[in-house]
Amino acid sequence: MLQSIMSTVRICIVGDEGVGKSSILTSLVKDTFITSPLQPTLPPITLPPTLGTPENVTTTIVDTSSLPQSRDALRKEVRKCNVILLVYSDHYSYERVALYWMPYFRSLGVNVPVVLCASKSDLASANSSTAQIVEEEMLPVMAEFKEIDSCIRVSAREHFNINECFWLAQKAVTHPIAPIYDAKENALKPAAVEALKRVFYLSDQDQDGVLNDAELHDFQRKCFEKDISADDLTNIKRTIQRWSSVSGELEHGVDLDSFLLLHRIFAEKGRHETIWIILRKFNYADSLSLKDTFLHPKFDIPPFASAELSPAGYRFFVDLFITHDADNDGGLSDTELATLFAPTPGVPTSWTDSNFPHCTVTNTSGFVTLQGWLAQWSMTTFEDPKVTLEYLAYLGFEALPGKTSASALKLTKPRRRRSGNSPCRTETVDRTVLFCYLLGAPGSGKSTLLNAFLNRPFSPTYNPTIKPRTAVNSVELPGGKQIHLILSELGELEPAVLENPQKLESCDLIAYCYDSSDPDSFAHVSSLRSKYSVLTSVPSIFIATKADQDRVVQRAEVQPDAYCEALAMSKPLHVSAQWKSIGEVFVQVAEFSTMPGMGMPKVEDEDDGLQWVGLMAGVGVAVVGVAAGVVMWKKFGGPGSGSGT
Repeated sequence: MLQSIMSTVRICIVGDEGVGKSSILTSLVKDTFITSPLQPTLPPITLPPTLGTPENVTTTIVDTSSLPQSRDALRKEVRKCNVILLVYSDHYSYERVALYWMPYFRSLGVNVPVVLCASKSDLASANSSTAQIVEEEMLPVMAEFKEIDSCIRVSAREHFNINECFWLAQKAVTHPIAPIYDAKENALKPAAVEALKRVFYLSDQDQDGVLNDAELHDFQRKCFEKDISADDLTNIKRTIQRWSSVSGELEHGVDLDSFLLLHRIFAEKGRHETIWIILRKFNYADSLSLKDTFLHPKFDIPPFASAELSPAGYRFFVDLFITHDADNDGGLSDTELATLFAPTPGVPTSWTDSNFPHCTVTNTSGFVTLQGWLAQWSMTTFEDPKVTLEYLAYLGFEALPGKTSASALKLTKPRRRRSGNSPCRTETVDRTVLFCYLLGAPGSGKSTLLNAFLNRPFSPTYNPTIKPRTAVNSVELPGGKQIHLILSELGELEPAVLENPQKLESCDLIAYCYDSSDPDSFAHVSSLRSKYSVLTSVPSIFIATKADQDRVVQRAEVQPDAYCEALAMSKPLHVSAQWKSIGEVFVQVAEFSTMPGMGMPKVEDEDDGLQWVGLMAGVGVAVVGVAAGVVMWKKFGGPGSGSGT
């Protein structure tokens, strides 16, 4: 049972008749030894948390009888309990522990910890020391049965170790040894090692591979809410030295191996509650996985709204980058990234799918820069805030008291639904993460635009895009506002996305790209808008690429400028990836994304003046078709002049 949801520990006292079960329980309650005869079985008692039980839980203690007529009641109680206190008092009852009781528990199918209790220690031979009894009696049976969590000698007559006996039973439930330590191998279990590695990583604030004295002080305050004295710190280091081959005085601090060794020592000496206190301070459950409420705090996103990083979230990721940029070269190398993601399951799957770090800003060595790092997390938060929340937890984001990691995120205002009237021309959105699809014919320059967006050098080589490709970067708008712009080209998934209204609903703008030097390029754009009528309800902008080459007449029913004029939209932006001014196009794309009305067609309304509404593309094409025909006739001197389209 998980400690995080447990409110009661149920202890079942079991053993042969006459071993002192009832006397132990009476000594606990009365705090004295009762010489008068006791009833065969005492009724259950409940100890409230105020009596000092660990983890603030209520404890119920049940006495049992081993007589044949009580066998059914015994079986029921054993199956209901969380821990068994198995009592023996002499050689015969000790032999019965391995020969009868432990096999009996297994036959019932119970899998709860067992505390082995040697009672009537006041009657033991003077020559039988506790160390000798532990060595000769207890350790062999503990080695044989992994269910036995701990062992203790008690005396009800002398009230010796009575409270400690039940405290061990409680601790066996609230601080179980089984998940963290393998007694047969004398080693911490792999899951415990991984959890403690993450604890070490998060405590190593300067990421130099050792916990120095200041970091150990902070670690002590976080886990135990008190300072560690200089003497205690010295004793810890000496203990590590005695148990290992470490030479010197550990002047620089405790490294990872020494940190793990120290916790193995805790486990071997029965101080595993110390390990659990540490693990639970770092939000681990009994399964040694992070608590689900810690990984996935409540964060509901209303329809048509989105999530962004809050100032606290950006500050956390900035500090994380600076801490792990060990060589101060302004980029995170593969080694530095591996160190950064060490306490996590690894780089997020979505990052791998988007070809990180090549989907964002990198330096000349191909390492992600701080600008690219923040852009990547902005995109992740926009696309799947649950991933960001998980990694905030893994990476050690510490929220203010009473808050969760969700405080590193913020909600945006819901965007206007694209039905009925379109947004007015001056309406703006307050979001700082904006999403734009690049649509256009193959070879129209979409990939080249993405490369230019990420400041990559121009390449004349054409590589067709098969899989979707995304790029994210920051853009500064006029006035100084910083936004993160996500550009995505769809490759062969273009038809599937355009047929999915939900995919289109998530985007702020569509940038239609066509090659101004290819006469067949614009026809693809007009065809898309005719085929998928939903596109006319999405704000859009037209981009004419390869403007450094000769501009040609498009083999389309309407030329691009006339097409846009008929829809009362801005004319195509003419750009070239080889121009130094290429960055301006991304500023305009960002501006159109923040002012959706600028990218919508408009018509005149006699009563209300100019109203921005979505026009069906087919209607727009039909209107401009006649006008374009007249223009072409005049330009080329009639139908017999030879070079018309």
